[in-house]
Amino acid sequence: MKPTKTIPTIVFADGACSGNPGPGGWGVVIATPDGKIRELGGGAKDTTNNRMELAATIRGLSDLEGTAGEVAVYTDSVYVIRGITQWCWAWRSRDWKTAEGGEVANPDLWKNLIAVVAQRGKLNPISWHYVRGHSGIPGNERVDAIAVAFSRGERIALYSGSLLQYDVAIHDIPEDTSVPEPRPAAAKKEKAYSYLSVVNGVPMRHTTWPECEARVKGRPGAKFKKAMNEHNEGEILKSWGISPDKLAK
Repeated sequence: MKPTKTIPTIVFADGACSGNPGPGGWGVVIATPDGKIRELGGGAKDTTNNRMELAATIRGLSDLEGTAGEVAVYTDSVYVIRGITQWCWAWRSRDWKTAEGGEVANPDLWKNLIAVVAQRGKLNPISWHYVRGHSGIPGNERVDAIAVAFSRGERIALYSGSLLQYDVAIHDIPEDTSVPEPRPAAAKKEKAYSYLSVVNGVPMRHTTWPECEARVKGRPGAKFKKAMNEHNEGEILKSWGISPDKLAK
């Protein structure tokens, strides 16, 4: 007989910031398996969006201290998910330096989040889920509204009570909550073989674009083009009605 799958506690977390840096806010909604809802929120006068994203996640998990069972965290911050599941361990091993030797941003909050996660241990695991922001997901929309309100210094009522009276469909969650893959780096531009110019009927080859540009700039009737290889160079000159033998190097 297979063991019954337990229902995790759901945590939606989000941060907002006006100005980045500027006044910010964070929002959290916690839905427990016994049908209870708690909304949390707060703000800071001078902060960043990433700090508020981290603050929301830390506050949501801290509120569940001593609560047994799995916790499923839903956030639209790839920074938070990749940070806590991948990047932070390398940062910590390098004494909070990046691979390039620079200072890691927000080390105080990363240390705090690591401690909160470690406190739950393996018996009360945390799963991390990505939800796209501003895409109509009820839980994400609600925590965004809370975060934005606090960032603006507005008063907002935070709900605490039964799921039955809660008007947000907190369990309406997409099936795919995987973190999107990083966009592939733009293909490296192929280096030019040469730059060709023609001024007053005289062709010339240049090794760099600035050299070519300096020759043709402001010269009426001047022609110029980048060649990718020797064959391409000959084709360009031919299209201009010029023999490669006439090329000044």
